[in-house]
Formats: sequence, structure tokens, C-alpha cells
Amino acid sequence: MIVSDTGANCMLRLLQSPGGLGMLELHTRVEGDPGSPTLVLLHGLFGAASNWGSVARRLASRYRVVVPDLRNHGRSPHHPDCSFQALAGDLIGLFDAQAIDAAILVGHSMGGKAAMQFALTHPQRVTGLAVVDIAPVRYDHDFQAVLAGFDAVDLTRLGKRSDADRQMAAQVPDSGVRALLLQNLVKRADGWAWRCNLPALAAARARIVGFPEHPAGAVFPGPTGFIHGALSDYITAAHHPAIRRFFPKASLCAVADAGHWVHADRTAAFMACLEGLLADCD
Repeated sequence: MIVSDTGANCMLRLLQSPGGLGMLELHTRVEGDPGSPTLVLLHGLFGAASNWGSVARRLASRYRVVVPDLRNHGRSPHHPDCSFQALAGDLIGLFDAQAIDAAILVGHSMGGKAAMQFALTHPQRVTGLAVVDIAPVRYDHDFQAVLAGFDAVDLTRLGKRSDADRQMAAQVPDSGVRALLLQNLVKRADGWAWRCNLPALAAARARIVGFPEHPAGAVFPGPTGFIHGALSDYITAAHHPAIRRFFPKASLCAVADAGHWVHADRTAAFMACLEGLLADCD
């Protein structure tokens, strides 16, 4: 197995596409044989490439697995534009930098919306699409409670990481969610800091919970799977018409006893759903 890290080292680098779109160079982890088919994993809001660790390792025996930190997350650059059009533009830059003609895209939550946006605007570069616990719709709920959890942490009074966990607990009672959020906490020479760009993400709440408008007839015609947690309300029957509008070949796979973080809650069952899609992409 080949494992490598490439990309921006928290340094802002703007690339210019032929159409004039500013793209950020994403910090990226690559696993597997370079000669294998490519599969790209996209994390969710406040996440990072590391969220896909066990899934990436399972897939690397058959695929070249490319796992970026999306803009404003992980070790990728920060930028005030958090739109899904911008995220899809970054993916064009990633595909070109990694010499990817086309790939299977797997995206969770915000990363799922970025994957859908990319598939709808660049369908020729997507051989299959797996969307994890998100639909192409605007949601009524936002992530204010999570932002309040970040705000509850006094970075100047942390002795160790567990102090942040205790401070966040009142706003984010689920210990598993806190553990994922606290992966953003890093200790630098001048003290503790958050790696994700909290001000930009907070300012972009309305865009992140929404989904871009697309012209009538815009579809991704390839194999598509929507994998969702049975305990989650991010995909319900009310969302099925929007899913079918954009993705006519979509199938749905519910993972029992899983919430929004499907691949972390029930990894084996998530992989069983994903394998069904991958079989359609062969």
C-alpha cells in the first residue's frame, strides 16, 4: 500500500481555473495503488480527512483512495467563501493535481452536498456517487448548538484536551460527537487553537444548510447511492422527490442503529451499503 500526504500546509494558495474560478489547493491523503480506480472520500462539517481513516484503509486494497481536507477544515487553507460551488471548484483542482480523469465520490453531510454539486456540474468526471446522510435540500435545523459548544471552550484556560471536553459537554452532550469535534483542537507554540475556520463557517450557515439552485433537467445519470442512518432525520420520505429529481438512478440504504455519523456509528453496516454501490460502478 502507498500512503502519501500532499497539498497546502495551512498556507493559502489560490489556483486559477480556465473559467476564472479561484480554487484552493487542498491538503490531501492518498492511499492504495496508483494504478487502481480512484475513489474520493469527502468529510462533513467540522470534520477532516482523518474521519475516514478506517473506511479508507478498508478500500485501499482495491482503490486509489484520495481523502482531502476540505477548505476551512483540517490542514487545508482558510477562505471566506464556503459555498458548495467553491468546494466543487476545489475538487476540480484536486482532480487535476492528482491526474484523476474520473472517480467514485463518497461524501458525508456537507461533503455529500459538495459531492452532489460536483456530480451535477461535472458528471463526466464522476463514475459513481455515494451520499452519506444528507439530501439535496435546504434544512430547517442548523449547527448553532455545535458552534455554541466551540464557543464554550476557553482556549486560554486549557491544561489538557479533557478540559475542553468538559467545557463543551453542556452544549454538546453526545460524547462521540464531542470527540469528533475536538479533533479540531490543536496545541501550538502560542497555545491551543481550532484548526477549522469557525468564523467563516458560522457566517456561512445559511449557505451550508441549503443547496445550490440548478436548471431544470440538471441530473447526474450515473449510479448513485444514498446511505443514511435509521436514527437520523437528515433523509426522510419528504426528501425522496428532490433526490429522484437530480439522481434518477438513486438507491437508498438505511443503516440500523446509526445516527448522522453513519460510517462512525456502524462501520461494517455502512460498508455493506457502500459495497452495493461499488458493485454497480464496476
